[in-house]
Amino acid sequence: MEACVLSKVGIVLLNWNGWRDTCPCLASLRRLHTVAAEVVVVDNASTDDSLSRIRRDFPEVTPLETSRNLGFAGGCNTGIRHLLGRDTDFFWLLNNDTIVDSGALQALVDKARSNPNMGAVGSVIHSADPFAGLEAWGGGYINFWLGRSRHFRQPVTDESLEFVTGASMLIRREAVEDVGLLDERFFMYWEDADYCFRLREAGWKLGVAGDSHICHKGSASVGKGSATLDRYFNASATRFFEKHARTPSIAVWTGVALRLGKRMLSGDWERARAVRAGANQVSEI
Repeated sequence: MEACVLSKVGIVLLNWNGWRDTCPCLASLRRLHTVAAEVVVVDNASTDDSLSRIRRDFPEVTPLETSRNLGFAGGCNTGIRHLLGRDTDFFWLLNNDTIVDSGALQALVDKARSNPNMGAVGSVIHSADPFAGLEAWGGGYINFWLGRSRHFRQPVTDESLEFVTGASMLIRREAVEDVGLLDERFFMYWEDADYCFRLREAGWKLGVAGDSHICHKGSASVGKGSATLDRYFNASATRFFEKHARTPSIAVWTGVALRLGKRMLSGDWERARAVRAGANQVSEI
């Protein structure tokens, strides 16, 4: 196992008008058993007082402001670029609507350092809904016939992972230098799956740190069950399958048909229109 140098770990959180989620997440990071070299909050052009609150309550945090909302991939890349210039060994991408266990970072780093070919490591993610149970064992897999992704909701081998969820993803510096940054054409959703497919294609391994636990609220930026979520999700799904599927048309339109049918059966015509718009207007997002 590699020697653990935790002073060279950087944490990247995104904030977009979300200080009510971001501040509790930052408070939980203060309780980590290990200390990262730098916690970076990338503010994606918030229009509220998020930045002033974060600066006031968390002076140890490095705030980075963007001139416009860059989405998840673009915002994360802003933080990673900053940390690349500061000799950071690992980048922990963490959703701002999470609360982390005090041992979460230590477990991630230990797992990554157990294998020099480990490009990305995920956490055990618990839903903030007490009745929902386990949200993801680190990540999941892609069904290319049905055009959808699914999280593993119980422990699996690392070899079973096809992607690590971006809600909590520790990425090795050498892996970033090898495959590059996140694809910013994914404004929101599926960018984590795309990045992990690129890592795997380049020979890097994925893993889960079974002792790294976080609690995740989920869909805090756009709201659960919203038409905005459906539009972004389907635009990104379309882009993902066009990049990675052997027969993109099957994956794209089967997935769209299933999601469209579900919205239509429930009578939610606004979300049904958003599903179709997202699939048809990838270039606009």
